[in-house]
Amino acid sequence: MLMIVLAVVLLLSVFLLALMLGQSFTPLRDVIRVLQGENVSGASFTVGQLRLPRAMLSVLAGLSFGLGGAAFQIMLRNPLASPDIIGISSGAGAAAVFAIVVLGLDGPIVSVFAVGAGLGVAMLIYGLSFRNGVAGTRFILVGIGVSAMMESFIAYTLSQAPAWDLQDAMRWLTGSVNGAQIEQSAPLLAALAVFGGLLLARARDLEALRLGDDTAAALGTDVGRTRMLVTISSVGLIAVATAVTGPISFVAFLSAPIAARLTGASGSLLIPSALVGALLVLAGDYCGQFLLPGRYPVGVVTGALGAPYLIYLIVRVNRTGASL
Repeated sequence: MLMIVLAVVLLLSVFLLALMLGQSFTPLRDVIRVLQGENVSGASFTVGQLRLPRAMLSVLAGLSFGLGGAAFQIMLRNPLASPDIIGISSGAGAAAVFAIVVLGLDGPIVSVFAVGAGLGVAMLIYGLSFRNGVAGTRFILVGIGVSAMMESFIAYTLSQAPAWDLQDAMRWLTGSVNGAQIEQSAPLLAALAVFGGLLLARARDLEALRLGDDTAAALGTDVGRTRMLVTISSVGLIAVATAVTGPISFVAFLSAPIAARLTGASGSLLIPSALVGALLVLAGDYCGQFLLPGRYPVGVVTGALGAPYLIYLIVRVNRTGASL
């Protein structure tokens, strides 16, 4: 609980910092007045139209990626079982690229394609890995294979794309909150309310699954039903977040391991992981805008952080069989 409180305080502090500091400084009192709905000369546009939608979208996307990724990793008892690694994000990306390049679509319909493909790829992986239940290692290996297929499809489609479509597709694939609009928060809020609520309601059953399927069943958990609900809810969160911001690299992958280190892996990791995910996206976007030479989308920053950790984790799991 102490770590959750500290994470919430830190998240609020970074959120206010993102509203106050940018290419210009806005005093805290003016930020608060804008948040209360007052019309403040200069600040209403800078804070209300530019910074607030971007910060809100970063927080909501980070909560979704962190919560969905943690649920997958806990359910399969493997830190490599992240939507980034097992092909769900790649499936959503492939559908979005297909919609943009081949079908010539744009706007919300691309997001619909991405959400549908994310859910479809997850069900495909689940079906291919099912054999008297779903083993974590088999699920991950099948997912890595599907991910490679999706990445190949993306590469082929981009190689055939006209220059103007190529720019749109690459901007989407990078993962970014550039040009955020306040209306984009609505689908993320709905996904967190529905899918996030289902995951939190199943937190006790998820903790039981960490002990193994047989032990969980002995404790009264309906293992098959829990796995299906957790899979659908996690994929729903990840797919909606990916559809809104693009696949922000490694946030779903990093959030639960970081939360486990901070909390000592005691108690449920769902809420701590969601808060860590929100911090990663919000801080990563701010760093990419103002603290690095040049300006970079948040997906570039999180990718630079996540890639070395992935290598370290693969080596560690290979040597010790480590888990969350």
